[in-house]
Amino acid sequence: MFNPGAVRLPSGERLLLVRVEDRRGASHFATARSADGVSDWVIDPEPALMPRPEDHPEELWGIEDPRIVWLDEIQRYAVTYTAFSRNGPLVALALTEDFREFERRGPITPPEDKDAALFPYRIGGRWVLIHRPVASHGSSKANMWLSFSPDLKHWGDHMMLMEARDGSYWDAGKIGLSPPPVATSEGWLILYHGVRHTASGALYRMGLALLDLEDPRVVVARGEDWVFGPSASYEVSGDVPNVVFSCGTVVDESGQMQMYYGAADTSIGVATANVSDLLQWLRSQRTPRSPS
Repeated sequence: MFNPGAVRLPSGERLLLVRVEDRRGASHFATARSADGVSDWVIDPEPALMPRPEDHPEELWGIEDPRIVWLDEIQRYAVTYTAFSRNGPLVALALTEDFREFERRGPITPPEDKDAALFPYRIGGRWVLIHRPVASHGSSKANMWLSFSPDLKHWGDHMMLMEARDGSYWDAGKIGLSPPPVATSEGWLILYHGVRHTASGALYRMGLALLDLEDPRVVVARGEDWVFGPSASYEVSGDVPNVVFSCGTVVDESGQMQMYYGAADTSIGVATANVSDLLQWLRSQRTPRSPS
């Protein structure tokens, strides 16, 4: 069990939509609930969402890495997830009110694409999606992009949001969104992962960026250093070593954040931080940029 999406329900209860990989290698989603988000987890006895390739061929080899956002306009949770199709991974969308019944909306991007989440409300009259397409030829980089939609189905005005760095940086080569954007008074707080390829394999770590609140095409700040990386034994050793990979956070009224993450593609961990501390760190890194 790893890479869960996370949400705080109106009751205050924390809910995780967990990626569960079976012994074939295909994944489905299960729900886990906790009053405090740390202890006494109760896992629903039945899977929440199973791949249904007979109706949705894009889910042939499983469903992975959900991100959850409450859309107040339609009074439902939007779950963007990676559907593993015969032609590669793509982004699919499902809507739910209770995490027991889901309305699949199907693919919203072509392969190869993943690491996607919606902003929680329309900006400039349109829904906005952060995602991570990969070119089938040419550049070996994988960058973060924005796309816009009037109806959650038709997407356009695609543009690069953040580019993977070059050289020896921790986020050189490949970057992608981690949890959904977090709205703050200073902008959209972005936690993203960077993949550094080393002699012993890929190393997944996380960093921070800040987008303009009214125009998320504008990157207000981006940290040069990583802020969270594998160090504990369960993060360093597992099915895929040296990986911390988050798909969900929960922030309470005091600004305390619980970040849930997959550890070495084997188990789930939680890390905490205060949003004000993250923003203060980013202020020291501020490097204004214009839309590209």
